[in-house]
Amino acid sequence: GDRGKQGKVLEVLVEQNRVIVEGVNYATKHTRVGQTQRGTKTGGIETIEAPIHISNVALVDPETKKPTKVGHRVEEQVKDGVKRTVRVRYAKKSGKDL
Repeated sequence: GDRGKQGKVLEVLVEQNRVIVEGVNYATKHTRVGQTQRGTKTGGIETIEAPIHISNVALVDPETKKPTKVGHRVEEQVKDGVKRTVRVRYAKKSGKDL
């Protein structure tokens, strides 16, 4: 399987709760020989990345290089004498900001 593999998220399919990750979950697709608009004949067997459910995907912590959950915390920032509340994403395992 593809457990433990890392890759960049190429596409997020929000309505299906799935993501397509680069280099993970390859599927072979058989395409029929047909003509494209330019007139070239294409067909054969190609490998493409298939979607994976988001429950099977985790963010990699940049500090520890291990999978982690993402949390949110509200921090107050003072800029030019004005207090502002900002939501910050952080890695739950290491506690570091993302």
